[in-house]
Amino acid sequence: MVENDVKQEILKLYYEEHNRPVYIAPVINKSPQYVSRVAKKDTRYESEKEYRHNKSLEKKKIYNKEYNKNYIRNSKEKEERELYYALLAMINRDNELLSTKAEMSDIDFVKWIRSVYEYAKKSSNLILKKGINATFDVPKTVGNIVHASSIRSSRVLV
Repeated sequence: MVENDVKQEILKLYYEEHNRPVYIAPVINKSPQYVSRVAKKDTRYESEKEYRHNKSLEKKKIYNKEYNKNYIRNSKEKEERELYYALLAMINRDNELLSTKAEMSDIDFVKWIRSVYEYAKKSSNLILKKGINATFDVPKTVGNIVHASSIRSSRVLV
């Protein structure tokens, strides 16, 4: 290429296509420093510099917005997020279990609504707490599946 054609190609790639000198240099077989010198001599250099600066600020703003959306700042927030996702998983599992047409086993029902059951005093069974009014299809007593070694009572039926 003729020297003038090379400079015109540099100016076109730099100002019209907004390429960086590092990307222009291999195309024209010159160094990035040469490309920068040619670009700086043009009258459009200051406006191009401001344009590139504004583009950089926009990219940085978008990046920071995404980063702040996903970044977990402390362990308490991380723990809360983990608990939230665990709760969502439990809700989805319960919805799946409750939305099926097949009957639910008594132990699955008790696991689902554990707060209304308590342990019987002399066995490992779970019984409905006193004062809870329930329909006829709610189990009043459920034989709990517990390992015999974890119970101190001598009345363990497996």
